[in-house]
Amino acid sequence: MNAVPRSLSTGLPGLDGVIQGLLPGDNIVWQVDSVDDYAPFAAPFCEDALRQGKRLVYFRFARHPELVGASGGAEIHRLRPEVGFETFTAQIHKVIEEAGRGAFYVFDCLSDLAADWYSDLMLGNFFMVTCPYLYELETITYFALFRDCHSFEAVSAIRDTTQLLIDVFRHDGSLYVHPLKVHQRYSPTMYLPHVWDAGEFRPLTESAVLSEVLAQITEQRVDAVSRTLDIWDRKFLQAREILEGVKNGLRPKEEAEGIFPRLLRMMVSRDERVIGLAARYFDLSDLLAIRKRMIGTGLIGGKSVGMLLSRAILARTDGRWRGRMETHDSFYIGSDVFYTYLVRNGGWQARRDQRNTDSFLEGTEEARRKILSGSFPSFLRDQFLAMLEYFGQSPIIVRSSSLLEDSFGNAFTGKYESVFCPNQGSPGERLEAFLSAVRTVYASTMSEEALLYRAHRGLLDRDEQMALLVQRVSGAVHGHLFYPQVAGVGLSYNPFVWSEYIEPQAGMLRIVFGLGTRAVERYDDDYTRLVALNAPLRRPESDFGEVVEYAQRRVDALDLSANRFVSLNVDDVVRASPDLPIDMFAARPETAGGRGRTGGAAAGPSRCVLTFDRLLSATSFVPDLREMLSVLRDAYDYPVDVEFTANFLEDGSCRINLVQCRPLQVKEGGRILPPPRAIPKKDLVIESRGPIIGQSSHAVIDRLICVVPSAYGQMPIGERHSVARLIGKLTRLEEKGKRRTVLLLGPGRWGTKMPSLGVPVSFAEIATVSVLCEIVAMGNNVIPNVSLGTHFFNDLVETNMLYLAVYPKGKGSYLNEAFLLKSENRLADLLPEEAGWSGVVRVVDLPAGPGGRKLHLNADSLKQRAVCYFA
Repeated sequence: MNAVPRSLSTGLPGLDGVIQGLLPGDNIVWQVDSVDDYAPFAAPFCEDALRQGKRLVYFRFARHPELVGASGGAEIHRLRPEVGFETFTAQIHKVIEEAGRGAFYVFDCLSDLAADWYSDLMLGNFFMVTCPYLYELETITYFALFRDCHSFEAVSAIRDTTQLLIDVFRHDGSLYVHPLKVHQRYSPTMYLPHVWDAGEFRPLTESAVLSEVLAQITEQRVDAVSRTLDIWDRKFLQAREILEGVKNGLRPKEEAEGIFPRLLRMMVSRDERVIGLAARYFDLSDLLAIRKRMIGTGLIGGKSVGMLLSRAILARTDGRWRGRMETHDSFYIGSDVFYTYLVRNGGWQARRDQRNTDSFLEGTEEARRKILSGSFPSFLRDQFLAMLEYFGQSPIIVRSSSLLEDSFGNAFTGKYESVFCPNQGSPGERLEAFLSAVRTVYASTMSEEALLYRAHRGLLDRDEQMALLVQRVSGAVHGHLFYPQVAGVGLSYNPFVWSEYIEPQAGMLRIVFGLGTRAVERYDDDYTRLVALNAPLRRPESDFGEVVEYAQRRVDALDLSANRFVSLNVDDVVRASPDLPIDMFAARPETAGGRGRTGGAAAGPSRCVLTFDRLLSATSFVPDLREMLSVLRDAYDYPVDVEFTANFLEDGSCRINLVQCRPLQVKEGGRILPPPRAIPKKDLVIESRGPIIGQSSHAVIDRLICVVPSAYGQMPIGERHSVARLIGKLTRLEEKGKRRTVLLLGPGRWGTKMPSLGVPVSFAEIATVSVLCEIVAMGNNVIPNVSLGTHFFNDLVETNMLYLAVYPKGKGSYLNEAFLLKSENRLADLLPEEAGWSGVVRVVDLPAGPGGRKLHLNADSLKQRAVCYFA
C-alpha cells in the first residue's frame, strides 16, 4: 500500500490508527443516532484541516445546530434543499468544481435532505452523484446519516458508494465507533467496535463485552435491513392513521387538514396555482388513493395531475358525471424513479450539463444511448411486473408526465414521447416491452426538440423530472384489432371561426375514429373532423364532394395478433369489425346524396366516409363535451385543452374517457381596428380569407422570409430538407440582439414530414417567427391542414404565432409574387455560405416600400380576413 500523506488526518490520532489514516478521495459517512454524536468528530477534523492550511468548505442546509463556526476560516455555503434535487445538487457541484482538487468538506446531516425531498431514493441518488465527484478530485469529505431512519435501498446505495462507513453509538455514557466499511485498508481489529476513552480508541476484543455492547442495537439493525420504512411511506402511513381516526371520531379533522398540504407538495405539485386547484377539489382520501397506485416516490407530474384534477372537478361539480365517464385505473411512476435510472445508468452528467445554455445540446446522443440501453434495479422491476399482472393482457400506454408538462405557461405538447404497449405475450415479454417503453420516454428528455423548447422558454435551470402515467388504453377488441370508437381533442375556446354562426367561447373538437394519435399529430396525408360545439353540423367544407375528399382515410389501432401499433384504411378496419355500430360514425357517398370528386380520397362508391354526423346530431355527445369544457374552464379560470375517447356500450349509452386536461395558452381573439377601406393594388402584398388562427392583431413586419413556390416545386425531394435547415438558420439569426417581427411564407405545409407536401422544418426551427403563412401552391389537391388541437397547433399557441393561408388563385386572396421576387434578397449578406440558395429562398428586410413606408399586417381571426400592405 502507498504511504498515507501525513497531512490527511481525522484530527484524532487514535482514530487515524483505527482506520489506517485517510487517503485522497475518501468520503467518510458517520452513521449516528444524533447530530451530537457527529459533532465530536467533525470539530477536530475541521481544526486539523485549517491548521494544515487546507481549503475547508462547509455545506449548511439542515435544521440542526451548525457544525462549523463562521469565524474559524472555513467557507460556509448556505443552501436550501427545498429548491429541488436538481438545482440543489447543481449548486453543490458548482462549489466543488470551483474549489478544485484536494479540498476538505463537511456536510450537514444528510437525513435532512430526505426530510425536505420526502424521498430516501433521492437521498441515495444525491450521494451516488456527489461522492464519486469528490473522490475524483481527491478531496476528504465528512457526511452524517441517522441510523434506522432510511430505506434499505437508500442505505445500500450510500454504503456501496462511500469509501468509509463508520457506525457511532453510545453505551453507558461512552462513545463507540464501529467501522463497517474501510476501502483499501485493513488491520486485524479494524472492523471491531472501539470505545473512545481519554483520546484513545480501544478495540473491544472480549466476547462478553462485545455481546453486551452490541446487544442493544443488533435487533434494531437486523430489523432495519428487512422492514425499515422510508420517510415517504412513514408520512403516508401517518396520513392513513389520521384519516381513519377522523372517520371514527377519534382524531380532530384539523390533523387531516394539517397533513394534507404536505402530501400535496410531496406528490402532486409545487406550483402554487396547481396546488390551489388541487386543494379545492382533492381531499386526503384522494391523495391516499393515488399513493396506492404509485410506483416509486416523488411527484406524479403534470399530465397525471391534469387527468386526475379534471375528473375530480367534474365529479364534485355534478355527480352525474360519474355515470357518464369511463372509470380509470391508471398507475403513476414517480419522478424520483427517473433520476434513479439516470444515476444508475451513467446519465446524470449529461443531465447536469444541460443547465449550461451554451452547450446544452452537447453529449445528448451519448446520453440517449445510455438511457436506451440501461437497466432497472430489481426493486423497481418487481413493482413494474406486479402492475403488469394487474393489467393482464389489456393494452396500456406509457405517457410522459414531467414536472413542468401541462402546466400553466408550459404545455410541452409533443416534446416528449408516449408509447403504446399492445401488451401481448408471456409475462416476461410484456415486462421487456414495458421497460423498453419507459426507456423511450426517458430518452425523449434528451431530444433536441425538448431541449430547444426548454432553452427557448428559459427552463434549462428548472427541475424537470420525468414522471410517467401508465393508462389502460380505452376501447374494445374488434377481431384482431383494439381501438376506441371515437377519440379527440377538445378546446374550450375555438380559435378558428370559419362561419359567422360559430361562437368561439363555445369551444371546438377535433375528432377521429380509432386511436387519438390522429387527432394530436399532424398527418400530411389525412384529415380529421372539426366540430364547432355551438354548430356541430356546420363544416368548413362547402359541399359533400369536399366532405368526401377531406374526410379521415386511415385509422390508428393496435393489432393484437401482431402485437404492434398499426395504421389501416378505414374500410379495412370496418371489415375487420363486424360488431361495430359504423352508421354512428360513417356515411357512404351514395346514401348521403353526394358524389366524391374523382381521384384522391374518393376511392369509389363503396367507401365509408367518416362524417360523424349521427354522433354529433343524435346523441348526447356534443352537449356532454360542451358542458365538460365549460365546467373545466370555469374551474381553472382559464381556457382548457382536453384529450378524450368515447365508446358506445351494448345498451346504447356512451362513456367518455377523459385522459388529459391542461391549461390552453391561447389568447381569446379581440377586436382590432379594420385596415384601410381601399388599399391600392400596388401596395398590397398579401390578402387572405382564411384559415387564420391566432389572436387578432396588427403588426409591422420587419422581415419577410419566403420559399419561392415555383423554384421549390422543381427541386429534388432530397434537397428540400436542406432548404428546411436553411430556414432554421435564418430564423435563429441574432443581429445585435434585435428582435425582429418575421413573416415566413412557403408553399404547402410548414412542418410536414413529407417534403412533397411542403417544407419539412421542425417547430424549433421556426419558433421565433411571428407570422406563419402557407401558400396553397403545391398541387396534388393539398389544402392547409387546420391543425387545431395538435402538437403543432399548441406550439403556435404557446409562441403566440399567427397562422394564415393564402390561395393565390382563390377568391378574396392575393399574393404579390412580383414584389417578393424583385425586392433585394439579403440571403447572401446574412449567410454568405448559403448564397447558392438565393433562387429558392428570399429574405426581404423592411421597410422596402416606396418612400420607406412600413409593411403592415392586419389580421382579424374572428372575421377570417388578413391583409398585408404598405402604408
